[in-house]
Amino acid sequence: MNPFDFAHKHAKEITWMSQNTNQIPMTDVIEKAIQEAISWKEYNLYPRSNGIFGLTELLKEHLGLPDDYEVLLTNGGIEGLYILTRALLEKGDEVICTDPSFLPIHHQIEISGAKPVEIPIYQKPWKMTPEQIQEAITPRTKMILLIDPINPMGTAYTKDEIKAICQIAQDNDILIIDDITYRDFSEPFPTYDLVPDRTLVSYTFSKQCGLAGMRIGMVAAPKALMDKMRPYNTNVLSVNILAQRAAMAAMETIDNWLPPLRAQLLKNQAIIKSAVEKMDGCFLPVYPSSTNMFVIDISQTGVDPDDLQDKMLYDYKVFVRSGNYVSKSFGESFIRVSFSVPQPSVERFASIFPEVMGLLKK
Repeated sequence: MNPFDFAHKHAKEITWMSQNTNQIPMTDVIEKAIQEAISWKEYNLYPRSNGIFGLTELLKEHLGLPDDYEVLLTNGGIEGLYILTRALLEKGDEVICTDPSFLPIHHQIEISGAKPVEIPIYQKPWKMTPEQIQEAITPRTKMILLIDPINPMGTAYTKDEIKAICQIAQDNDILIIDDITYRDFSEPFPTYDLVPDRTLVSYTFSKQCGLAGMRIGMVAAPKALMDKMRPYNTNVLSVNILAQRAAMAAMETIDNWLPPLRAQLLKNQAIIKSAVEKMDGCFLPVYPSSTNMFVIDISQTGVDPDDLQDKMLYDYKVFVRSGNYVSKSFGESFIRVSFSVPQPSVERFASIFPEVMGLLKK
């Protein structure tokens, strides 16, 4: 049985550290909003095409989007990325990306007829540099895929780096996909503050709000770009109404639950760091992480990341991800571990990881 089938079959027994979604209890407001919508059977009706009143306005306020930006609600952030790649890319175009990265976006680029140009970042500073981006530009370059902070590395770009990247986009007349999936776990510097006319924003409620199973996200852009994207949107009746109610409740109360969530993530990071440091040949390339995940390098141990993933899942019911899921060239070097889970789950990982590594090294 493949890992995902096994994990879902035993879902209630699994310590889920593989998906980067938040499982730490934050507030009961979100659940109450869902229950209220269920109680009066709001799901019997098609949602308003532009989403429930107030949600997109709250999103624009929370993210600090420019006033003239339009917001399109989507079935998770990944659908928004699909819409924009299909709408704005043509055969022969190139998109500057990274390796490691969230590879499903690269697949979307490819099925649009374009080519992902992957800059290797599994080395210091564990992110693209403006110089690397400049060197990768050709007459066919159409976009830069900027995931900030980065999945899976956990690295964030500095304000000066963002300024330099925006200048490159301006000078070369190219667009930036500012994928801010993990922005609520840190304080990134958005490109739409500097080049709003050429920025496409991707955001999701799957991570910080813990709504991965509800499938709700959004894409935002200036009107000229959104007009090109809307014909590719099949959600003419909007997205899941219960997800919208949950997202609305989350956004209305985020100032209450986000600070303690961030504090818990820092504690969880420290617990994992201590466990990793016990193992010869293992290290964390980026610490602290600006996301809710770590890359744990195991390349000097001789342990295969697929074997480590499977051993921890099938024998211990702790689900982490092999690096092969997020990297074509460097996946054999690491595993990815999400730590936005309750502290007892992190402590369970910390107790099991050295044991499993010891077994596999034999």
